[in-house]
Amino acid sequence: MSAEATNPEARPEARPELRRRGRTRLDLRRLGRAALLGPASRDRLPDAIGHVAEAHRAHHPDADLSVLRRAYLLAETSHRGQMRKSGEPYITHPLAVTLILAELGAETTTLTASLLHDTVEDTEVTLDQVREEFGDEVCFIVDGVTKVEKIDYGAAAEPETFRKMLVATGNDVRVMSIKLADRLHNMRTLGVMRPEKQARIAKVTRDVLIPLAERLGVQALKTELEDLVFAILHPEEYEHTRALIAAHAGERDPLPAIAESVRGVLRDSGIAAEVMVRPRHFVSVHRIALKRGELRGSDFGRILVLVGENADCYGVLGELHTCFTPVVSEFKDFIAAPKFNLYQSLHTAVATPEGYVAEVIVRTRQMHRVAEAGVVALGNPYATAAAPAAGEGAEGDEERVDPTRPGWLSRLLDWQQSAPDPDTFWNVLRSELAQDREITVFRADGGTLGLPAGATCVDAAYAQYGDAAHGCIGARVNGRLTSLSSPLSDGDTVQLLLAHDASSGPAADWLEHARTPAARIAISTWLEAHPDGAGPAAAVPRAPLSVIGARGGGGNAVVDLPDATVRLAGCCTPVPPDAVAGFVVRGGAVTVHRIHCTTVAQMRAVGRTSVAVHWRATADCRVTLLAESFGRPHLLADLTEAIAREGVEVVSATVEPPVEQRVRHTYTLQLPDATGLPALMRAMREVPGVYDVSRA
Repeated sequence: MSAEATNPEARPEARPELRRRGRTRLDLRRLGRAALLGPASRDRLPDAIGHVAEAHRAHHPDADLSVLRRAYLLAETSHRGQMRKSGEPYITHPLAVTLILAELGAETTTLTASLLHDTVEDTEVTLDQVREEFGDEVCFIVDGVTKVEKIDYGAAAEPETFRKMLVATGNDVRVMSIKLADRLHNMRTLGVMRPEKQARIAKVTRDVLIPLAERLGVQALKTELEDLVFAILHPEEYEHTRALIAAHAGERDPLPAIAESVRGVLRDSGIAAEVMVRPRHFVSVHRIALKRGELRGSDFGRILVLVGENADCYGVLGELHTCFTPVVSEFKDFIAAPKFNLYQSLHTAVATPEGYVAEVIVRTRQMHRVAEAGVVALGNPYATAAAPAAGEGAEGDEERVDPTRPGWLSRLLDWQQSAPDPDTFWNVLRSELAQDREITVFRADGGTLGLPAGATCVDAAYAQYGDAAHGCIGARVNGRLTSLSSPLSDGDTVQLLLAHDASSGPAADWLEHARTPAARIAISTWLEAHPDGAGPAAAVPRAPLSVIGARGGGGNAVVDLPDATVRLAGCCTPVPPDAVAGFVVRGGAVTVHRIHCTTVAQMRAVGRTSVAVHWRATADCRVTLLAESFGRPHLLADLTEAIAREGVEVVSATVEPPVEQRVRHTYTLQLPDATGLPALMRAMREVPGVYDVSRA
């Protein structure tokens, strides 16, 4: 945008090494001369956008270029007379941004908005004019990338501008595509800025724009932005890395020979594949050097294998692992389990007889396009496969998904509404974007929740229920009751337990377990509004309440030991028709256990005498049930009434003191008929406040 562009030759040491091989580079002086010549005749394309048209037609051969011509003419006339700080005509900036996007395969609407992205901010052109000339889509995108007025927002202008762009991105991801390309061109031309301003822009790029590029999958922009930021913020490490790369350039590179061996293996196996060597960018080399210490020749690049179909990827993997020695610890399957930014590939590493270890990436050509350009490669996310956007090819339409509402963006759009303070928004945004991995957990109703890695049950509660999660008192993860502080793993199933008391609130220590901004903001807001009490009052400890009946014994279990006392084990409470086993214990009594009870193995291990057991023909039985519930008045009375309605006798009952509004009841019951046990358990579960009933 109007961010102080500079002479691209001002930092010659940072230029050639950072450029991707084969990528077209703008000659700003040539473009400036072309722009100063004024608009072309009505029947031909202006020379200044010839390079854009060429790059666009390479991806979209049938694209209508007339709209680009009209957009360029409006941009050129409105910016005429404006100059960048480098002395170049200002029109060279929107042209450069548009070329970046055209090379990535952006569709025509994106390029049109890119040419116009600074007109409303820096010229007399209005949004109404853009809408009238180019339609609502282009107008929305241009408005999304237009900065808020600094005169209105003061120091909060930058945070509020990013808030505005992110909200717009939630409705159209192309807004952020243009912003990333805009920042890349400004970073390329940052050399004549004051050092302190260079550092400020580089830090914002590092903390916000690079994570956004990573999350949107635009690796081509992300890697170059990383290198440019690296050169500004870490000049000494950058110079050291540049020296390493320069020294490697004068040595024999083993990767081309390894790539040729891979080609031969795949050719012999009949797999059609394109094999190439991909040099690492500066930051990648720096990270490898920190990880491995001394670098070898094969560490300066990776081998990329492109195939036609998904199945071919696994065929290539099989051949590589058969003909070379695989490094098992380096294998990752991002095809079966794609990253949250749409990235798909197989990663592996193989060792050669000469002792080199080469990293290999295997993907289809469609995966490669998405890996490089991310959401830009998906074109218009709102065009269906049946009605592709103008100029878009059919390739990959059936795989297209709407990338504008992944989990991380939905979370961001939700919590930013609760962060009216610009400083809070800015700080929390950086913290959120620093989370570089995401997990998916399943809800009890079958839905899913996208959460950052390290998220806990507290985060899941607020992600699913919003402010209603203030009343969360526990959770079941994969069927087991657990605390709210428990961290979640990818693929977990979580059932959140909410109190029925509307006055319930979070405890202060929840903030220690919350990882998502939405949870932290909601908890902090509630605690600030309730300074006298953070959550429900702690229960006063008291002794368990017990109600003891008069009956005991072995129920209707019969053992093959005359005159022996029979006891049904309290650890597993067997009832007919459970398969059971009996063991003689001290005093000559026989205890009866279900055969799957853990005590059975212990009895056998210590040599206890086993006794055959069978059930009497009578159907009555004794069983112990655990009822877990939310605390409320009259709960014990309601449960006892429900048990009585089923014609069941209470032998004993124990009620534990409530903990975080949860109460646990233990009932030993005498049933007139064992077949009535399922109905009894259902009747107990239907008592308001009871969320689980199980056998002891």
